[in-house]
Amino acid sequence: PISPTISLCLIFLFLLSIERYKVFYPTLYAAESENKDAKLFNCVQNSLEMMPVFFATLLVGGLQYPLIAAGLGAFYTVARFFYFKGYSSGVPENRLKIGGLNFLALFGLKILTAAFGISLILREVL
Repeated sequence: PISPTISLCLIFLFLLSIERYKVFYPTLYAAESENKDAKLFNCVQNSLEMMPVFFATLLVGGLQYPLIAAGLGAFYTVARFFYFKGYSSGVPENRLKIGGLNFLALFGLKILTAAFGISLILREVL
């Protein structure tokens, strides 16, 4: 329930930031030369880009390894919060202090997904 809630908050922030920072489709990222708050918009956009990969690997990997996937999902969500907080601080390097650990959790979810796929293949072969 935490990750979908954060996702909905990010989507809401994204929709508000489109108007606020005057970044309209098809422009994906705000240019700092055009807007002093571009980092805030780009932070929300960056966070939303990762959500499909996160949810797909959480779902598929969780089919065979639900407890490990849940733990990695919670870890990812907390790390992503700190990533978002650090990115939006105006100093992009701050996103990697604690927030960089989200990539470790995502890598773990990808391993679970691959292990599940391999187990399905081996089940058919053997």
